[in-house]
Amino acid sequence: MREKIQKILPDGLIRLANASKKPLYVVGGAVRDALSDLTLPKSTPRDWDICSPMSYEEFTELANAQSCTIKSVFKNTGTVKLQDADGIDYEFSCFRSDRYVRGTHVPVEIYFTEDITLDARRRDFTANAVYYDIANDAFVDPLDGISAIKEKRLTTVAPAEKVFGEDGLRLLRLARQAAQLGFSPDEECLLGAKRNAALIQDISPERILTELNALLTADLKYGVIDGHYRGLKILDETRVLDYILPELTLGRNLTQRADFHKYDVLEHSLRAARYAPPALRLAALLHDVGKPFCHYRDGNSYAHPEEGERLAKAILTRFKAPNKQLERIPALVKWHMYDFNCQTSEKKLRRFFIEHSTLLEELLFIKQADFSACTDDMSIAPTCARWKELLQRMKDEGVPFTLKELAVNGNDVSGLGIPSKHISQILHELLLHTALRPMDNTPQKLLHLALRFANALK
Repeated sequence: MREKIQKILPDGLIRLANASKKPLYVVGGAVRDALSDLTLPKSTPRDWDICSPMSYEEFTELANAQSCTIKSVFKNTGTVKLQDADGIDYEFSCFRSDRYVRGTHVPVEIYFTEDITLDARRRDFTANAVYYDIANDAFVDPLDGISAIKEKRLTTVAPAEKVFGEDGLRLLRLARQAAQLGFSPDEECLLGAKRNAALIQDISPERILTELNALLTADLKYGVIDGHYRGLKILDETRVLDYILPELTLGRNLTQRADFHKYDVLEHSLRAARYAPPALRLAALLHDVGKPFCHYRDGNSYAHPEEGERLAKAILTRFKAPNKQLERIPALVKWHMYDFNCQTSEKKLRRFFIEHSTLLEELLFIKQADFSACTDDMSIAPTCARWKELLQRMKDEGVPFTLKELAVNGNDVSGLGIPSKHISQILHELLLHTALRPMDNTPQKLLHLALRFANALK
């Protein structure tokens, strides 16, 4: 075990520890990874959390003497962010003990200490509270975290009621870490999270979205298969999901047609996220968010794509999501059912492909995830097969999908004496026309059509 952590320790950190008069420890993820079979991809930077009974002033003096760059110092928490001469970043913290008031998320009192056990008890899970003494090449395990790591178990460092009651963010960290690590929370941990689920409301929407996005890509960190789905199930089991996405959890126990679906609306949504590519898992999770609303309003789900678009936009606005997500996810939700029965005419499909050309690749992934989530069928969705065949045929025919691929441009159309206010609309009409008649994508034919379209606008 020691050999593995010695192998990954940065040289700058070893120099820092050897020059220190007091022990300098690595704690958290790096130690946990060394004690388990988890390996980060080479492209993923490692978080180096280090700590010591020394004061932040002592540590800052030590770091400066070792040619480190001090980036910031937080005196209240005894935290120092720094970079060594090789460009590797670290976060140092003095040993401390924190006191929280329920729901405050941040400690109301901080006590500095030289007691490593007290420092361990301010953390979240015992698996993250194992220390490695760098200079003395020894693990220090005050809370039996090594056993938890070997058993792939998440156990809180103190009674779960206390740990989750102190900081609502730990509710999300529980699900995210279980997802990334492939660890299982013990019974007390799950029960404590469930009893304190409402405290997630004390966390800012932006932070919730950050953690949710990390959970939805959790399988990528260490290669834990279906890790993201595992995390979603923990959010569901602890009922934290009810506070984060109440519109979605309205679908719990809401059954669907047995000839199409094995699962209720909520489980179907979780499985759609399970089967979607990483970048589209939030969209897949929300694709049927309109179903519960429509069911309780209308008694059916016919309007769920349109209502889902509205709800998805409201959810993402609430989370203060980036503009890219705010624009694309509601659109994917709106169109995920288009041509679901493969009955849309080819003419309409061709025009739809042009109108939504920038959305098609992602929409195909969402349709496939939706199909697979119905019965865990991994074969190609019939709609996807149909669309891919038609798209390939259109490409083979030379159909222009963008204005740049048209044989004429705005200047050509303007040269016909057409008012500038109509040019954009006419170019769009030409694009739709050539979706059906790609052989007309020549300057002569398109300019003739442009005049005809212009006359119709008079």
